[in-house]
Amino acid sequence: MNFSILVPNIFYTNINDAMALFVDCLEFTIAHNELNSANPFCVLAKNGIRINLFQNAALAKEHNPEFRIVTDNIEEVYAKVSASHPHLLHPNLNKVTLRPWGAKEFALTDMQLGIIVQQW
Repeated sequence: MNFSILVPNIFYTNINDAMALFVDCLEFTIAHNELNSANPFCVLAKNGIRINLFQNAALAKEHNPEFRIVTDNIEEVYAKVSASHPHLLHPNLNKVTLRPWGAKEFALTDMQLGIIVQQW
């Protein structure tokens, strides 16, 4: 068996919250757009990463996922994010921190989703 990519499905009460985090803050692009449909949906992409976003209030209440995004330059990512979107930094990990397992990390949240940015 060979797999090339894992594509998560993320459910939001309001898909615009996801767009603020992924498109505005993390600079993903919209690869497929059904945002103006009766059931808003889109596929976001960046550097081989893909994410499916859905607006579905019932499923959003059931799922509160947390993801890790690995980078090779966490200081650059942190500088850009903290300057442009400091309100998205998670209060429990709002600075680049060397963790006991040897990775540098900081975290983001939009209160629906947690994202840990990590560099080994």
